[in-house]
Amino acid sequence: MAAPYKFNRGPGRQGRPIAKGGHEARPYKKSQQIPGEKFMQPAKKIQPIQLRGKPFQKSELKDSLIDNLFWLAGTCLYAVAVMMFALPNEIAQSGMTGVSIVLNRLIHSPVGLTTLLLNAPLLLLAWRYVGRKFVLRTLWVTAMLSVVLDVFGTFVPAYEGDRLLAALYCGVISGIGLGLVLYRGATTGGMDIVVRLVRLKWPHITMGRILLVADALVIALSALVFRSLESALYAIISIYISTRLIDYILYGTGGGKMLLVVSERAEALAEAIRSGMRRGVTVLPVQGGYTKTQKHMLLCAVRSSEVVKLTKLIWAQEENPFIIVADVGEILGEGFKRPEEK
Repeated sequence: MAAPYKFNRGPGRQGRPIAKGGHEARPYKKSQQIPGEKFMQPAKKIQPIQLRGKPFQKSELKDSLIDNLFWLAGTCLYAVAVMMFALPNEIAQSGMTGVSIVLNRLIHSPVGLTTLLLNAPLLLLAWRYVGRKFVLRTLWVTAMLSVVLDVFGTFVPAYEGDRLLAALYCGVISGIGLGLVLYRGATTGGMDIVVRLVRLKWPHITMGRILLVADALVIALSALVFRSLESALYAIISIYISTRLIDYILYGTGGGKMLLVVSERAEALAEAIRSGMRRGVTVLPVQGGYTKTQKHMLLCAVRSSEVVKLTKLIWAQEENPFIIVADVGEILGEGFKRPEEK
């Protein structure tokens, strides 16, 4: 196969290519583009777009979606409890929803819209004194609950049978719903805002006492408006069941028992617990208040189902052990619930 070019070595034409047929091949000027040159250039590195502020991570988007799914499911369950069982049977609920049910009886106002309007002044106060992040999240969930309450009121059938069954089911369903909302770090407003505002002024008052007084006022108001003591009693049953279920959802799965064991053979007993129970043990030096005898106290956290096995192991190692078993609301750490699972 013949070469397409040959080179003339004559004077003035050193190394200049001659095209086939004797015609001189003119070199390309710098201004002219060689065919295919743009395809031979190395690709430029694409610089990532810089966004102002903190970049939004995929994990944050996932957490946000999960939060909203939990909040939507929780508010839907709570709306079913209110519109199917509480409202038709005149059973007040705790917080602003209970006040809305009472106002619905007096002026026939929509429960959802009334709940949102009652929360509005509290949210304004919380915006100033508590914090914007808390208010924005609470406002979003409160608005979601208000819409769901009024929408579900248009098609959810009303149960008008046994009022005791209505109170029981209302407590169970509303407790699960509110538990899902609180589990993902949000509230439905109402008395949760009142508690934060009151504790800013009087921090020595406990949260439980504030909620107890607020719920008592709502129940008393419902008894006066409905002119029925039974309505107040059913409301107490419903609120109690709801509260217990909320505690179980938030703390029940992470709860357990804490054992305090005073022993004279602390090292041997600790080793027996580690090998037999596969649980960690903390050894603390203690002194008897009467005998002034130096001893050791073992601290061990276990699940409720492991208490019997652990006490038997202790009695097998000690002749006369002194054991204290205490309830624990929540245990976080290795062998129990992880902090990120909260």
